[in-house]
Parts: sequence; C-alpha cells; structure tokens
Amino acid sequence: MKNFFFRIFFSAVSIIIVAYFIKGVVVESFPAAFMIALVLAFLNAFLRPILLILTIPFTILSFGLFLFVLNAIIIQIADYILDGFKIENFWYALLFSIILSIVNSILESIFGTKSKAEGND
Repeated sequence: MKNFFFRIFFSAVSIIIVAYFIKGVVVESFPAAFMIALVLAFLNAFLRPILLILTIPFTILSFGLFLFVLNAIIIQIADYILDGFKIENFWYALLFSIILSIVNSILESIFGTKSKAEGND
C-alpha cells in the first residue's frame, strides 16, 4: 500500500512538471494533480483493459501505436471528470500522455519506489 501512494505521489509530481511545459494543459494545484493521478490510476486499472479488448484489431493493424490514442482518450476522460484539470484538445492529450510516461519513468528510476532488497512484490 505504501508503494501505491509513492507511485501516486510521483505521478502527481510528473503531472505538475509536464503541465508546466505544455501550454495546452492546465493543472491548478498540487492537490488537483494528486486527484488527477488517482483518477488516472483508477481509469487505467478498470477502463483501460476494457478499451484494450475492444480495440485489439486497431492495435494490431497499427502495430501497437493505437495504444497512444487509448492513453490520450483516458486522459481526456480524466479531464472531463475532474475540475482543476484542463486539456485543450486531443493532440495536447496525446503529447501529455507521452511526456507524462517519460517523466514518470525518469522520476521513478531516480527515486525508486522499491528497494533492491524488497524484490518484485
């Protein structure tokens, strides 16, 4: 459970960083970024598997590039659900999702949410 909250915290920090650099993305505050991270985690856990199954043909035909579109759709759904989070259009959502995953990976590799002694839980 502690690992989950660290991941959400790193995601919130990543959201703030990425929103600062992309003009079409607005995040009002850190608590809003924390809520965005929670909603994105929820949507990725429950909605994304359903969307993946429904879009298997598109994903195969596009050699997996359609997964970027799914990520952008999930971010736009989060934009629709939450106040304090605004995405201008689909292209900003796509750019936001790509850069967010990169920044999140960098932060987790630097600070790490798992020690080497813990192993893979």
